[in-house]
Amino acid sequence: MPRNRSIFRRKVFLCSSGFLFALTAVLFWQWPRVEALAGTVSARLGPPHTVQERVDAYGDAVQKRLRPLFEKNSVAYPPARITLIGLKEEKQLELWAGNATGPMRLLKTYPIKAASGGPGPKLREGDRQVPEGIYAIESLNPNSRYHLALRVNYPNAFDRAQAQKEGRSNLGGDIMIHGKAVSIGCLAMGDSAAEEIFILGALTGIENIQVLLCPADLRRGEFPPPPAAPVWTTEVYRTLKTALKDYPDRP
Repeated sequence: MPRNRSIFRRKVFLCSSGFLFALTAVLFWQWPRVEALAGTVSARLGPPHTVQERVDAYGDAVQKRLRPLFEKNSVAYPPARITLIGLKEEKQLELWAGNATGPMRLLKTYPIKAASGGPGPKLREGDRQVPEGIYAIESLNPNSRYHLALRVNYPNAFDRAQAQKEGRSNLGGDIMIHGKAVSIGCLAMGDSAAEEIFILGALTGIENIQVLLCPADLRRGEFPPPPAAPVWTTEVYRTLKTALKDYPDRP
């Protein structure tokens, strides 16, 4: 009998260890979903805010900080157009703005507080990559767990087309430009920067915002795709390099 109990305890221990290992693996790979769910639950614990309420709360302070930059560059506030240029290697997000006609002006460069992954496009959920390419903003989230957030429209049509050719599914999503200083696949900008970008997005209109997510500053030279990147990554980099011609590098 004692020997049977020992065997039984050993089996229970092995089963428990296996379960914990499997649970840890699932949480590691599915952490973006877990984190998004936690943020949703957290946001719902309190009364939800509207975009307009956030504009009312932060708009005056943001205008006070940004208006001198707009006036200096002869751009109306709020602007007619916005382009956000994310540079992964440099860990920077450039804010460009312009009137309805005329050149775009560099208003501000924000440090990216946190962004996971490395060079190369996002291919699937759980790869922790920040996407690369030309994107739009599809919505504003005034109730983000990370203060305020702008949702990037990844995967876009190009991403879905490449995935279909390669037989990939489950491409991931929920790519945000948000506050705080933690991120998995998103751009964490800190709360002050998130307020500025969010308010500008709300006032300008998300349909007037373009987002260029680059592996590095392609205005300063060639940047070869990572060895493991898909062959079409070269096309993405070429397209980004062409788009960046409208946003000249600082001297």
